[in-house]
Amino acid sequence: MSLNIDLSGTNILVTGGSRGIGAALVRGLAAAGATIAIHYNRSAATAEALAQEVGHDSFAIGADLADAEATQNLFAQTLERLGHIHVLINNAGVAFSSPLDASDQQWIQDWERTMAVNLTAAGILSRAAIQHMGPLGGGRIIHISSRAAFRGDTPDYIAYATSKAGMVALHRSIARGFGAQGIRSFLIAPGFVRTNMAQDFIDTYGEDYALQGIATERLTEPADLAPTVVLLASGLADHATGASIDINAASYVH
Repeated sequence: MSLNIDLSGTNILVTGGSRGIGAALVRGLAAAGATIAIHYNRSAATAEALAQEVGHDSFAIGADLADAEATQNLFAQTLERLGHIHVLINNAGVAFSSPLDASDQQWIQDWERTMAVNLTAAGILSRAAIQHMGPLGGGRIIHISSRAAFRGDTPDYIAYATSKAGMVALHRSIARGFGAQGIRSFLIAPGFVRTNMAQDFIDTYGEDYALQGIATERLTEPADLAPTVVLLASGLADHATGASIDINAASYVH
């Protein structure tokens, strides 16, 4: 059997799609023919340039995912433009270095924004996707979580690890609870990926720390995640619904 993935006619919403992992996913999905709503928060020009680059009537759409109403509007406006959303990819995320000895106000602020963007927004969008996809025979939701969800993180990134662990429970609940409606849910758990967001961590702890324990000769790049996501979006791996897929260079093994 040869694997030839054609996503022509498939409409996909990718949150955090303007840069980093999201942009790599957009490029991979568009190369297979998908039309993509490229969500951004502040990077409007970057998102619009990416939409022009990948084509297939893809477009940029902005929203602050820390705002619940804006998150709801993001799905509604995307749906209004596309008519149908076949795949939702919950990729957007934030990670703040928030030491325990920060002020109470700062630590709580970091915690709340992390949960709002990384977990609450994913829940809001997943709910909207299920309500839309279920009556139409189903669809696919792909969550970009983290290795930190399963093994924890450094003390400064407790909020990040906790938010990504919550995404695991969200994903598994969707897979178990809505399979009869044709909803398929998948989760990707990357390790360190060379992105601007990860660079802040690398600047603090050093690249040697990021490379510690991996079994490959280089740090994971955003494009390394794209082939798996394209496969999951295609429907060719639907019986993997509920699965959590590690893309972290065997760093669990070491």
